[in-house]
Amino acid sequence: MSAPPSPHYPQQPGDDPEARRREAEAAAMRQRVLAMLLDPQARQRLTNIRLVKPELAAAVENYLLQAASSGRLNRALSDEELKQLLLSIQQPKKDFKFDRR
Repeated sequence: MSAPPSPHYPQQPGDDPEARRREAEAAAMRQRVLAMLLDPQARQRLTNIRLVKPELAAAVENYLLQAASSGRLNRALSDEELKQLLLSIQQPKKDFKFDRR
């Protein structure tokens, strides 16, 4: 006797091994480029920021990659320069004052 055929389930969009491999390669390439664009202290700072504010880290990474691809950035940024970049990208915090009467 043969076993009954197993039911075929359609693949989910995230189940494609080829797509996962391409995404992993793209992420690895992105990290290699960022390693060239940041000195070790700046890379560590960006890693720490990614743990706390992943959207800010992504914005900084996108900015750095775009600047490098357009030729505006042709050397590694120092930690101080990354701090200045972070200050310019971050949204300013809003102060609220309450008048108590």
